Amino acid sequence: MPIDVNDVMRLLCRVSKVQGMTAALKHSGQGALMAGCGAFLGGLVGGPFGIAVGGAVGGLVAAKMTAGQFKPVPQIILELTPVEQQRLYEDAHAIIRNLDWTDAAQLTALVMGNAGIQEQLLTVVTNYLTTQFRAEIQYEK
Repeated sequence: MPIDVNDVMRLLCRVSKVQGMTAALKHSGQGALMAGCGAFLGGLVGGPFGIAVGGAVGGLVAAKMTAGQFKPVPQIILELTPVEQQRLYEDAHAIIRNLDWTDAAQLTALVMGNAGIQEQLLTVVTNYLTTQFRAEIQYEK
């Protein structure tokens, strides 16, 4: 039975919330921007040597900015772009498509009552976040 992308995102949010799943995303774009800005400013001040030093300092600042910033995975899932949510949906749908259910509420109850399916969905979320965002994942439980 087809299920809406938003329903699957809510299901993944529920499963990851129950497990106390948090993640720290490594914002490679943000790090590159900080390193580039540092290199540019270093070049203005100190020429070629300043570029190298400025780039290194910018990279360290970027690493410090993102280090240890863990957010709840449900929040991360809801902040994904529609394209990113569609990719995650496709991975999760491969697990739930063969289950027998009639609506989103029944599917959620079925998944929440089956530790094996929950584990498979958590693996999908973990793999997606670590592959796409180089995330570091933590569990409360």
